[in-house]
Amino acid sequence: MQGGRSSSWQRAVLALAGAALAWSLASAQDQRKSEAALNTVRKEIKELETRLTRETARRDEGAKALRAAEVENADATRKLADVRAKLNDQRAARRSLGEQTDRANQRLTAERAALGSQVRLSYITGRSEMFKLLLSQESPATLGRMLVYYDYLNRARSARIAAVGADLTRLSALNADTERVEAELKDLEAAQATQVAALAKARDARQAVVTRLESSIKDDSATVAKLRGEEKRLTDLVEQLRQLMAGLPVEGDQPFATLKGKLPWPVQGRLAGDFGQPRAGGVVKWNGVLLEASAGTAVRAVYHGRVAFADWLPGLGLLVIIDHGGGYMSLYGHNEALLKEAGDWVQPGETIAQVGDTGGAPRPALYFEIRFKGEPVNPHTWITRPTAAR
Repeated sequence: MQGGRSSSWQRAVLALAGAALAWSLASAQDQRKSEAALNTVRKEIKELETRLTRETARRDEGAKALRAAEVENADATRKLADVRAKLNDQRAARRSLGEQTDRANQRLTAERAALGSQVRLSYITGRSEMFKLLLSQESPATLGRMLVYYDYLNRARSARIAAVGADLTRLSALNADTERVEAELKDLEAAQATQVAALAKARDARQAVVTRLESSIKDDSATVAKLRGEEKRLTDLVEQLRQLMAGLPVEGDQPFATLKGKLPWPVQGRLAGDFGQPRAGGVVKWNGVLLEASAGTAVRAVYHGRVAFADWLPGLGLLVIIDHGGGYMSLYGHNEALLKEAGDWVQPGETIAQVGDTGGAPRPALYFEIRFKGEPVNPHTWITRPTAAR
C-alpha cells in the first residue's frame, strides 16, 4: 500500500515537473515570437521613415533642406548633452577623489605621529630593553607581565608601520586616479567647445533655411495649402502606424481610456495654440495644443506605452508618437532632440524628448495631440492640471 502511495507521489512530481518544463518552453517560445514581431515592426517603421524622407525630398526641396538642417542641429544638441553629462560625472569623480585624498592624508599624518611616538619611546628606553628586562631582578610574575606588554607594544608598532604603508599605497593610487580624471576632463572640455561650435553652426544653417522658406510663402492661400498638406501627411502617418502597431498589444496598469481627466501635461508652458481654435485666417484649426516652453525643457510621456515613431515630419519637425493601446496615441512635435527610438517602451513621466522649434516653428514650443483611432480629441478633457493661459 505504501509502495503504491510512493509511486503515485512520484508520478505527480514528474507530472508537475513536465508541466513546468512545458510552460517554460512555451514562455520562451512566446518571448521569441514577441521579439520577432517587434523586430519586424521596427523594420517596417524604419522603412516608413525612409519612405517619408524620400517623399519629402521629392515633394518639397525646402522641407528637405529644413529636415537636414534640423536633424543636424538635433544631433549636435544630443552630442553636446552627452558631453556635458560626462563632464558632470567626471567633475563629481574629481570631487570624490579630492575628498578621499584629504582623508587619506589626514590618516597618514595621524599614523605617522603615532608611529613617531612609539619610536621615541623605544629610543628613550634603549634598543636593548628586552635584554635588560631579562637580566633584571624582577619577579617571574612581573617579568611575565612586562613581556606581554612588550609584545603588545611590538604588535602595535608593526600595525602602525603596516597602516602607514597601506596609506602610502592608497594615496599613490588616488593621485594616479586624479591625474587620469584631470586628463579626461581636459579632453571633455575640448570636446564640449567643439560641440558648442557645431551646434551654433547647425542653428545658423537651420535659421537660414527657415528664413528662405518663410520668404517663399507669398500669401495666405499658400500657407493654408502648406498646413493642409502637413495635416494630411500626419493623418496618413498615424493611420499607417496604427496598422503596423496592431500586432503589438500595449498593456499598462490601467487602460488608457480609464485615465480621462487624470493625465499630466507633457510640459508646463504658455498655451499659444488651443484645440479647435482657428489658424491661418480661420480656414484650418488646431488638432492639438501648442505649449510654449524654454528650449531644452524635458518633454515627458503622459502615460505608459510603446514608441511608434521618432523622426522628422514636415510641419512638426522632430516628432514622437506613442501608442498607448486601445486605439489611443499621443503625439509630441517641434522637439529639439529625440531621446527615444521606435519600439522603445516608456513609462508615465519618462523624458522622451526636449522642447525645440523644429519643423519651422517661430519659437520653442511643444505641439501635443491625443488621437483615438486616428482622430484627434481634445487634450484638455484628458489632463488633470491646467496650463498657463494664452
